[in-house]
Amino acid sequence: MLNLSLRQLRYFDALARHRHFGRAAESCAISQPAMSEQIKELESVFGAQLFERSARAVRVTALGEALAQRVRAILADIDELDALAASHQPLKRLRLGVIPTVAPYLLPAVLRDLGAAFPDLELRVRETITARLTEELAQGRLDAAIVALPVGTRAFATAPLFTEEFVAVRPAALKGTPPPCVESLAQERLLLLEEGHCFRDQALAFCGPDPLRAREALEASSLSTLVQMVGAGLGVTLIPEMAIGVEARAAAVDVTRFPEPRPSRTVGMIWRRNSPLGAQLREVGEVVRRAGVACLASAPGESDKSAARSERPPGDAAATS
Repeated sequence: MLNLSLRQLRYFDALARHRHFGRAAESCAISQPAMSEQIKELESVFGAQLFERSARAVRVTALGEALAQRVRAILADIDELDALAASHQPLKRLRLGVIPTVAPYLLPAVLRDLGAAFPDLELRVRETITARLTEELAQGRLDAAIVALPVGTRAFATAPLFTEEFVAVRPAALKGTPPPCVESLAQERLLLLEEGHCFRDQALAFCGPDPLRAREALEASSLSTLVQMVGAGLGVTLIPEMAIGVEARAAAVDVTRFPEPRPSRTVGMIWRRNSPLGAQLREVGEVVRRAGVACLASAPGESDKSAARSERPPGDAAATS
C-alpha cells in the first residue's frame, strides 16, 4: 500500500495546476524548499518522476498527468466530506469566487454583511473570470461563485440575485448630448475588456455583431482602465451600473444611461448541485442579494430604480443554467 499523506496530495495538486514551485508553494502557504521536498518524497513513493524540472518551466510527466486527475477527484471527495460535517454547524469557512466586474464594487458591502451574519466565518475570496471560477467550483476548490448568469452548464444550482443596467461612458465633452443608442455606438471606437471576460461578450451582444468595430476595438484587463482610456479620448465603453460610483470619479468622463430597452445583466450565485452546504449557501446568497440591491439603489445618476430589482430569493433557487 502506498504511504501517502493528504498534505502531499494537496501539494502535488497545487504544483500540477500552477506548473511553478514558487506559485504552488505560495498557494499552499509554505516555503518553496518545503514544497520541493514534499514533491521529492511523493516521487520516491511512486518510484518515478512526476514533474520535469528546468530553469524556466515545470512540466507534468505522463504519470503525473494520470495521477493529477485521480488526485483532484480524491481532494474533491474529501472537501465534500468536510462540507458534509460542516453542514450541521454554523458556517465557519467559505471559499467564494467573484468575477472582476463585480468584485471591486460589491465585495466591500458583502464582506461587511457576511461578517455580521456569520461572526465566525473564515472567508477566502477568489477573483477571476467566469471560466476559471466554474472550473474551480466543479473541482471542489471553491464552494460558491458570484457570476453573471447564465453560466452555460446545468452542473450547478443557480440563485439569481439582482439585475443591473449597463451604462455608457463617453468623453466629458459629450455631456448634455443625446444618450447613445446602438446605431450611434457604431460610429465610435468601442473599448472592451479583453477576451475571457463575460462582460465583454455582453457588451458586444448589445452593440450587435459588427466585425469592423470589433476589429478596431481597444482592449483592457479592467473596467478602471477602460474608463481611463475613455477619459483620454480613445473611445467609448460600457460599464455595469454598480461601478458608476467608483469609476465615474476616476476620470473626466460622462456617464449616461441608454434609452429603452436598456442593456442589463443578472448577477447570481452558483454552487455544486450536490454540495452539502446548499442550505447555508442560500443564506449567503440572501446576504449578497441584499448588499447588491443596496449598492444599486445608491448608484449615482438618474435611474428608475427598477433596474435594481431583486430577483427571487436565493432560498427558492432551483433553476440551472
